[in-house]
Formats: sequence, structure tokens, C-alpha cells
Amino acid sequence: GEVCYALEGSVSHSGSVIQWLRDQLQIISDASESEKFAGLTSSNDGMYFVPAFAGLFAPYWRSDARGCIVGMTATHSKNHICRAALEATAYQAMDVFDAINKDSGTTLKSLKVDGGMTANNLLMQFQSDMISVPVVLPQVSETTAIGAAFAAGLAVNVWQSVEDIKSMWSANKTWKPSMEPKNRACYIKGWKKAITKSFGWVEENVVED
Repeated sequence: GEVCYALEGSVSHSGSVIQWLRDQLQIISDASESEKFAGLTSSNDGMYFVPAFAGLFAPYWRSDARGCIVGMTATHSKNHICRAALEATAYQAMDVFDAINKDSGTTLKSLKVDGGMTANNLLMQFQSDMISVPVVLPQVSETTAIGAAFAAGLAVNVWQSVEDIKSMWSANKTWKPSMEPKNRACYIKGWKKAITKSFGWVEENVVED
């Protein structure tokens, strides 16, 4: 059969950061509240959250990095922390998206998303703004499960070809970029600066309990 290749980029913590807000910081009681509180602010107001709890994966590959919240002032609240946590998901996806563009020599025209965080409209819109292409949610949002079903179906000839499966795909919702370029550039500049503040935290000589 035809050989197909894929580029993959992974991050250590993304959606799990919202669970951390709920279970560890206890500033929300349900994941859906992250959008509610984040929506009470019009911007991150200069606050960035780098969730490098287990280091930074693609495209930085820094095992010495650790999580940090930077740019904090006395005017910030849990609303800003929720917003910064959601934005961090989009920034990390942006970094991988840009790396794939660079490594493949191909300009990606959209980002297809799945999973529970697609229910967060604020995040999905911000994601589209950061990568400057549409973010597309399919009718079936659990892509991993349906992908396994399609693979099994191909193996037993339920479908005759990948083209048969492609014809079954359809979009449920699309978010399109709407942010002013200068504002997007400002957000990204802040994120890149915040990333550097997470470097170098793991050392051999540390205080033990």
C-alpha cells in the first residue's frame, strides 16, 4: 500500500493545566469555568503562564525548564491566571504549528482540532488568531476514536479506500483569525520572552525534603 508520513510535535502540559487550576490551585471547580473567568478580562494584561511542569518539549526541548507565571502585578486576579493558562495552550500549539511549517516547507492552511478543549470558544478563537489560519472542528470531535474505527474498517473492507473515508468528513464549526496583526505580534513577543524565563531551573544541587 501507499506509504504515508506525518510530522508530530508534543508538549508536556496543555489541557491538563486547566485540571491543575482546578485540583491544585482550586481557583475553579469545573474546567468550563476557565472560559467563564478568562472571559471577564479583555486581555492577559501582560501576564504569561509557561506550563513547563515537566520541562519544555517541541520545539524547545529544554528538560531544565519549569513552570512559571510572569508579568504579574497587583492588579491581576484569578481571571487573568485562567486566561493566561488557556492562552498557553494556544501558544504551545502555535510553536509546534510554526515548526511543522518550517520543517515541511509547506504552509499549513488550517488547523483541525478535537477533544474536550474544543468546547472552549475563547481558546479556539485565540488559537486561530495566534496561527493566523482557520481552526476547524469536525462533526465528530473525538478524532482518535473514530480514526481507530476507520483503520479497522479499512482492514476488513468496510471502506475500500482512504478516499471513501475522506468523503465522510465534514466541519461542525470554524473559527477564523480576527485579531489585529500588531496585537498578535505583541502577544507572541510576550510569550517568547516568558519562555526564556522558564529555562535553567533544574540543577544538580537542590534542597531535599
